[in-house]
Amino acid sequence: MENESLIPVVVAGAAGKMGRETIKAIARAEDMMLLGAVERDSQYLGQDAGEIAGCGALEVPILNDLQSVLVMATQQEIQGVMVDFTHPDSVYENTRSAIAYGVRPVVGTTGLSAEQIKDLTEFAEKASTGALIIPNFCIGVILMQQAALQAAKHFDCLEIIELHHNQKADAPSGTAIKTAQMLAEMGKTYNPPQVEETEKLPGARGCLADENIRIHSVRLPGFIAHQEMIFGAAGQIYTLRHDTTDRAAFMPGVLLSIRKVTQLKTLVYGLEKIL
Repeated sequence: MENESLIPVVVAGAAGKMGRETIKAIARAEDMMLLGAVERDSQYLGQDAGEIAGCGALEVPILNDLQSVLVMATQQEIQGVMVDFTHPDSVYENTRSAIAYGVRPVVGTTGLSAEQIKDLTEFAEKASTGALIIPNFCIGVILMQQAALQAAKHFDCLEIIELHHNQKADAPSGTAIKTAQMLAEMGKTYNPPQVEETEKLPGARGCLADENIRIHSVRLPGFIAHQEMIFGAAGQIYTLRHDTTDRAAFMPGVLLSIRKVTQLKTLVYGLEKIL
């Protein structure tokens, strides 16, 4: 394909584990080109993004100025896309800036509050700019969530355990929060109390999401991203679990989101909405 017909993509958080994997996936995609790479860690400044990602030189230097890269994206014939895998403390401003420049954000960074998502939704609506916030790009996670919705029709008691690497900054994970929200929308309250519980140590029972759903977070080296959902009833336990063993598992969802966001005029939350 000629460069003029390729989707120009900016990756924010380019030197992180997900950023590097995304750069490799974009380099292999026939309908995309890496336009810019942004990373706030100064040790990577000026280095070739492809070299850092391990896929060979792409002649795209890593910069630490997102605004200048977004300006460059506005000068392309095809509207650009920004993929954000940064940090909870910067993702809101990054996303808002992208929308302001007319660059469509695909957000994989979790940690946005409900109020921030609402504000970004309204901002994208006013700007008629597509945006995607995706708590988890893995197709298997969507299948697990759909199975959980079916199970919730028959079980009144459940808890969620999510397990991630110890460099993840936010807890619970965006996937666990999204799953709990989906279950809460079923119109029922879970885990009817049987006794008056006492936590001998604060947090022993995890956090409490809507409709009395408990979420427990584990952070240890060796994990990537995992979620387990345990449903209980008299005489039986039903367990759903999804394990990620390689970050390559997220890339089909990332590439799909880049393609789909170019067709949107507003913000969409959740990969299941675009499948």
